[in-house]
Amino acid sequence: MSERSRIHVTDPSALRALAHPLRLRLIGILRTAGPQSVGALSERVDAAPGSISYHLGTLEKHGFVEQAPELARDGRERWWRASADSTTFDAAELQDDPTARVAGRAMRAVIVQRYAADLLAYLETEETLEPEWIAASTTGDDHAWLTASELREMSDELVALAERWHARGDRTKPGAQLSRIVYAAYRQP
Repeated sequence: MSERSRIHVTDPSALRALAHPLRLRLIGILRTAGPQSVGALSERVDAAPGSISYHLGTLEKHGFVEQAPELARDGRERWWRASADSTTFDAAELQDDPTARVAGRAMRAVIVQRYAADLLAYLETEETLEPEWIAASTTGDDHAWLTASELREMSDELVALAERWHARGDRTKPGAQLSRIVYAAYRQP
């Protein structure tokens, strides 16, 4: 598999653009389902096409999505694709700029809320899944007494593990389903 394309974000305006639940959802859909028309996105997220177009325009302004006019069947239809496979940021890079720090915190809060909503949605539908999918899923937590450098090492390992499984994934493999990997490692407040 080829290297994943990434957008690294430090600009406060771009961070604020991502601090919106619908925008994050739109990017996620375009990254996992591929290019979509405004109409298809509108139906998928149950929002007005004008609202979808507005949010896609905001995301385009910051380079997160791009138009895909070659997929349109006519001049009225607008198609969009994700500009990169993933978005990265480094909270430590944002600490010296108060505007970036606040925007980064707002963006991460929306992301954490999205993770929680996705996990709750999974729990609501779990009983409809085949037993092997339920048995294959996991949630949990643990704790360890670590130094900052050890926490950095563990964080790097978690990222590498997620990257390895992403690279191994193949949507065309029989029985393959989109599976979510969520991880966090942080100093206990």
